[in-house]
Amino acid sequence: MIVGIGNDHSALELKAEIIEFLTENGHEVIDYGTNSAESCDYPIYGETVANAVVKGEVDRGILICGTGLGISLAANKVKGIRAAVCSEPFTARMSREHNDCNILAFGARVVGAELAKMIVDVWMRTEFSGAERHVSRVNMIMDIEKKNG
Repeated sequence: MIVGIGNDHSALELKAEIIEFLTENGHEVIDYGTNSAESCDYPIYGETVANAVVKGEVDRGILICGTGLGISLAANKVKGIRAAVCSEPFTARMSREHNDCNILAFGARVVGAELAKMIVDVWMRTEFSGAERHVSRVNMIMDIEKKNG
């Protein structure tokens, strides 16, 4: 699977560990994030990864900022994106299984490297269930986007 990853200055070290983890697990990673410790604007990277997902340049996206919140909010403004902030594996699994989320976000100041790897592992291995009730709900979410876009 091809994964796009984006980050701000707060997540340099964690991004490097996640890229290594993904690569070791057979995924190709495209790095859209900053590689500088200088303060930068996370919305740029959230939008960039979201656009890569929507355009099909990558299969899924991973975003990391201080909390995961700001960068995911930016990504969710891109039509077709369902980004979820996950600070533990259960939510990561549900975000894929029930909501078909195409971007995972988490905070470098919230989760440590080993927990982040567990979250990424579960999220990458979980497929959308495709159950009728979940398809219907995802479609309802996308309809909200269409009405308000």
